[in-house]
Amino acid sequence: MLEKITNLAHEIIASEISDSSELEAFRLKYLSKKGIISELFDEFRNVPSELKREVGRKLNELKQNAQEKYNTYKGTIGAAEDRSGVNDLTRPAYPFPSGSRHPISIVRREIIDIFSRIGFVVSEGPEIEDDNHVFSKLNFAPEHPARDMQDTFYIYRNSVEDSNPDDILLRTHTSSVQVRVMEKQKPPIRTISPGRVFRNEAISARAHCIFHQIEGLYIDENVSFADLKQTLLYFARELYGKDIRIRLRPSYFPFTEPSAEMDVSCNLCGGKGCNVCKYTGWLEVLGCGMVHPNVLEACNIDSKKYTGFAFGMGIERAAMLKYQVNDLRLYFENDMRFLEQFRSAF
Repeated sequence: MLEKITNLAHEIIASEISDSSELEAFRLKYLSKKGIISELFDEFRNVPSELKREVGRKLNELKQNAQEKYNTYKGTIGAAEDRSGVNDLTRPAYPFPSGSRHPISIVRREIIDIFSRIGFVVSEGPEIEDDNHVFSKLNFAPEHPARDMQDTFYIYRNSVEDSNPDDILLRTHTSSVQVRVMEKQKPPIRTISPGRVFRNEAISARAHCIFHQIEGLYIDENVSFADLKQTLLYFARELYGKDIRIRLRPSYFPFTEPSAEMDVSCNLCGGKGCNVCKYTGWLEVLGCGMVHPNVLEACNIDSKKYTGFAFGMGIERAAMLKYQVNDLRLYFENDMRFLEQFRSAF
């Protein structure tokens, strides 16, 4: 056995290793559990007792020398292969490129910046709300269809006999934040409320059951509809460009009177008509109006002394128009091919 160990030691010394595949073959042949050295250790039990000490010493030296050679080549070959990879033009650049903001986040921040420049401050509130803040204090009638479960996601809805009058639900708009601001703060109030809202709607290119809103509120003495119009015109030109056109159409909202819808000229089709603007050349971007006196009184604000305006818009719709995206569902699919297009947008 001593002769076998000696021959094997010369074989290990003479072994040539030039790459990682040869190094792995060396390990399997000599150092693995089924390798030659392991087999010698199995044979060691049959060595006569008077030779065990010498044979054991030689066997341990053999294994140690093989392990040292493996470790040495592993370090040098690994370093060489790492250095060779520097010239590999197919490898990703280092440092790896950073991620980008989601287009909804980009537009949300831009809208906040626009209104911040004219004195609006950001207010936030809970997504899980009660009926009082989402509907009742905003002048929604008890039979208003927006309260129906076809439109609203209720978490808990009380029965008629329940002594607690509040239903618990996912907010359908961020107007609930405005109610909380009016309850705690006296005029003048100038605030915007960005956030996520939920409505039971069919998902399509134009609608989703989850979307993002920014709503604005301005309350002070002698606030008029002209103030509202100029504020929204300033906003539209700052966000979409100086050439954008707006129009206000009469509408109805329980919490504003008079109420209006604001459209902007559709730059997806240049006013020629497309599936997003329903072939009208205009795209509805927000609702607005003068705050209803009932809303002011419900929040303990004197409606005879103060007036105000409010507006609300979907951020997805604003982003669709700004970036000429024709399908709202793209914002929720997390497709990297889509999201990477906005890397330079912030």
